[in-house]
Amino acid sequence: METVPKPGSNVPPKKDRLQAKKKKPRRYWEQETTGTAAGASPGPPHKRKRSRELRPQKPKRNDTSKKFRISKKPRELKSPGPQRTFSGAQDPFAGPAPVSVEVVRKYCRIDKSKELPHAKTKTRSRLAVAEAQEEETSVRAARSELLLAEEPGFLEGEDGEDTAKIRQADIVEAVDIASAAKHFDLNLRQFGPYRLNYSRTGRHLAFGGRRGHVAALDWVTKKLMCEINVMEAVRDIRFLHSEALLAVAQNRWLHIYDNQGIELHCIRRCDRVTRLEFLPFHFLLATASETGFLTYLDVSVGKIVAALNARAGRLSVMTQNPYNAVIHLGHSNGTVSLWSPAMKEPLVKILCHRGGVRAVAVDSTGMHMATSGLDHQLKLFDLRGTFQPLSTRTLPQGAGHLAFSQRGLLAAGMGDVVNIWAGQGKASPPSLEQPYLTHRLSGHVHGLQFCPYEDVLGVGHSGGITSMLVPGAAEPNFDGLESNPYRSRKQRQEWEVKALLEKVPAELICLDPRALAEVDVISLEQAKKERAERLGYDPDTRAPFQPKPKQKGRSSTASLVKRKRKVMDQEHRDKVRQSLEQQPQKQEKAKPTGARPSALDRFVR
Repeated sequence: METVPKPGSNVPPKKDRLQAKKKKPRRYWEQETTGTAAGASPGPPHKRKRSRELRPQKPKRNDTSKKFRISKKPRELKSPGPQRTFSGAQDPFAGPAPVSVEVVRKYCRIDKSKELPHAKTKTRSRLAVAEAQEEETSVRAARSELLLAEEPGFLEGEDGEDTAKIRQADIVEAVDIASAAKHFDLNLRQFGPYRLNYSRTGRHLAFGGRRGHVAALDWVTKKLMCEINVMEAVRDIRFLHSEALLAVAQNRWLHIYDNQGIELHCIRRCDRVTRLEFLPFHFLLATASETGFLTYLDVSVGKIVAALNARAGRLSVMTQNPYNAVIHLGHSNGTVSLWSPAMKEPLVKILCHRGGVRAVAVDSTGMHMATSGLDHQLKLFDLRGTFQPLSTRTLPQGAGHLAFSQRGLLAAGMGDVVNIWAGQGKASPPSLEQPYLTHRLSGHVHGLQFCPYEDVLGVGHSGGITSMLVPGAAEPNFDGLESNPYRSRKQRQEWEVKALLEKVPAELICLDPRALAEVDVISLEQAKKERAERLGYDPDTRAPFQPKPKQKGRSSTASLVKRKRKVMDQEHRDKVRQSLEQQPQKQEKAKPTGARPSALDRFVR
């Protein structure tokens, strides 16, 4: 018997109506999925709407059952996996480039071996931040060494060939045209002998003759800046902080000229000057005179900072230490004294020779000092606290002039011959056994200086000026922000303003410049002692423990004494523990193998 279907029975339910719809065509960005109920592919990559049923309902404010907040757990940071590119390939050199520890140590300026005793927590945290910044800076400097394209070179002979026999003409023929143009001779026999000086950038050369001839030029392009005759004997000449100013020690007074030859100043307080030295970071011009006075002139303000009496007669031998700006003076009694404008007495006195000192030179690292005397000896001294001679060589005539290069080469002028000795590297002293180069001039030597950032040695003699080629003498790379030989006039002016803002006071010149960043513990303790004597008590000492009074009979005399005794015992334990930690641990004696145990071993401590 057939039944009549009920109305509405063939109508699909409301949930199944979506399945009955026609399938949408699959797009190119879509993929087939087998887990869906309807078998339809997912739609385009757009944000899907959330249903209201899945959203959690917020608790009402007046609901007292949920008045406590639920603390959320912090998200766990996942370690970053290998970085992949757009194509899916993995980077084979992930992370920063590795840097060798030796190169980083070369640029590090903080000594982590020294610890500050009894430092506060805030001070230690600041020191830790400073050390971290210094370490990051040294790593960056070591990593940027790859940008230094130039490398220093040296002159190497063939099998068993002595490099001292190689002449300047042979070197000029072997090098390129630009380097060969740096070797030249200026025949100025009419106004000689000459003293010369290079600027800090190594681009300009100034020289002055004994008969009043003064000139400055760009020696690379051979462009003359100025040329005058002061009609007076010239004893020494020096560039100031830039090539725009020139200091000339004339027969009577000290004169300042500009790069056009115009006289700007005449300092009459510096009279009968024999030698000049300029300290670039302090803007100080040091002068040595016949009267035995060492004078410091601040060229930024035009005032004399200090005038020190050396009490050693005429001063004609002077040089500076580029590392700490200490002035070295050579005396006729064979001693070399070290001076600072902050002290009226010499910092150190070194007995170097049996006769008078003829020449003194200090290398760029401040570690070694070379001296020559009337006893015909050339000595190298260690300036790192010992002040003892490292090596000695007897010369047939004795050296009248000495000069160090940026990479540690030592040049000595002996009559009309110039000898150059080389070492193993920049920080190592030169070996005096065999000369590296030898050159004979047309007159007696009266001045020596290596050109900065160029393998050139400038020699002033009685016949004029000679520029020698010395391979491997200078640093091949320069700092463009400090000494840029290609800077323009605007860059020079900006550098001058920055250098004046960063000028170091003259009072900070000392033997060890790193000591300025340390704490003077001895002076600090002395100041504390003087303060305690002035006040009658030590304000830094901690007051004795006083127990607080308590209620309900707990402040009796016995309980107060007991609490005081407990605190004193705890302090005593802390002192004993600290003293044990500071004492070196005793090494236990190793027992011989095969030894039988003894009953007395229990008493061994």
